[in-house]
Amino acid sequence: MTIKPGDKLPDVTLMHLTDAGPTPIGTDELFGGKTVALFAVPGAFTPTCSNQHLPGFIEKSEELRAAGVDTIVCLSVNDAFVMGAWGKQQGTAGKVMMVGDGNAEFTEKMGLSMDGSGFGMGKRSVRYSMIIRDGVVEQLNVEKNPGQAVDSGAENLLSQLG
Repeated sequence: MTIKPGDKLPDVTLMHLTDAGPTPIGTDELFGGKTVALFAVPGAFTPTCSNQHLPGFIEKSEELRAAGVDTIVCLSVNDAFVMGAWGKQQGTAGKVMMVGDGNAEFTEKMGLSMDGSGFGMGKRSVRYSMIIRDGVVEQLNVEKNPGQAVDSGAENLLSQLG
């Protein structure tokens, strides 16, 4: 069953890279009591994710914050080290928080996983974006064409805030 607007996010521990190394962060801490723009990608360093999806959120980060977003989170079924390296390469510091769902637990509980085995990628997340207010999904945009970042892109998500 896929999560939908009005649903509370599952209680899961995710990982992000800090100066202390891989650091756990629970979904309550990450999403509770604030407005969060979350977008998920099939994989760090992959073409659409690196050339369209993540750069769009970096570029629109100030506009998203001006529209009421407290935190912008990029999530992928990758480990915290990979997400940290990708964030550094893309210049996300102070703009987008890079979070790993290495075991796909969050992604599976959300009903937003896909099988990328045919591409040698194993279990991954579909491409999507959402607005979350205090841990509850307000908007969900699942990309219709996974080779693009239009439905799930920053521009579309920004148009939904207001």
